[in-house]
Amino acid sequence: MKPADRPLASPARRRFLRLAGAAAALTAGAGATWPQAYPSRPVRVIVPFTPGGAVDIIGRIAAQKLAESFGTQFYVENIPTGATNVANAITAKAPPDGHTLLFVTSSFVINPSYYRKINYDAVRDFAPITLAAVSPHVLSVNPSMPVTSVKELIALVKKNPGKYSYASAGTGQSAQLAAELFKLAYGLDIVHVPFNGGAPAMAATIGGNTEITFNALPSAASFIKDGKVRALAMTSAKRDPEFPDVPTFAEAGVPNQESAFFVGVVAPAGTPRDIVARLNHELVRIIALPDVKEKLTFIGYTAETDTPDQFAAMMRAEIAQWAKVIRDSKIQQVE
Repeated sequence: MKPADRPLASPARRRFLRLAGAAAALTAGAGATWPQAYPSRPVRVIVPFTPGGAVDIIGRIAAQKLAESFGTQFYVENIPTGATNVANAITAKAPPDGHTLLFVTSSFVINPSYYRKINYDAVRDFAPITLAAVSPHVLSVNPSMPVTSVKELIALVKKNPGKYSYASAGTGQSAQLAAELFKLAYGLDIVHVPFNGGAPAMAATIGGNTEITFNALPSAASFIKDGKVRALAMTSAKRDPEFPDVPTFAEAGVPNQESAFFVGVVAPAGTPRDIVARLNHELVRIIALPDVKEKLTFIGYTAETDTPDQFAAMMRAEIAQWAKVIRDSKIQQVE
């Protein structure tokens, strides 16, 4: 993929937007008047994953802190069916009064292109509130592979088209699309081997069944630290403090590969702007708390928030980006 084809802003531009958004949020917060009657009853917080996973942990941390802020119950409801599509559709049809919130991830911006039919519109049916956390993808190889850099891997694969395979957490998952973005950029012939989750994907690469893996950092972190896989690069804009020796793709001489698994919060479209603003204000404050940032770091995420408009723009850009990757990679849509 050519740089001009990538709709995401440059790292410098994204930093500028975050700073501008923070300033705007502070200005708005200084003179804002919040809806006094909100919330008028317990708030339903939908998490489209099973209890105990990373997204569920983030959702429960936020729900607890929101309950403390508002003095009203924010309760988590797990709806781990339909690859998040069921939870998304339920939220889209909920009353737009701020009493239903949804934690979304990268699947929210991938599913509109990966599935032939979904019962909601990812842009029109939701009111974005804020980004909450991000985690990069990491490219790792089995230690027996005779490469120590991304450029060496590219050269090896080009000399041996079709010989090597990469494992991912599944077809249509964000890590697979990050891998396909990489393959498209350099015309690489690497066979995709999907697994049902990040753990079995890592196990396949550790065992040598697949020589390469693209995975979200939380799934790979312990294996990198133990030396069971060799991390070549991360898709983040800057190095992860837990892995200072692992370069970003840009530092490795392979630009325009930024991507991340993200977690954010949305409400049904039509939710009053003052309620969205108040929820944004509280969530930005909560995510910035030292104990929350520490918990996010522990499970492999970096705290990152923005304004509702910035979050909406980011998701629109990623919907377009991943639609192009799915199309150009000829990934087959599913029902």
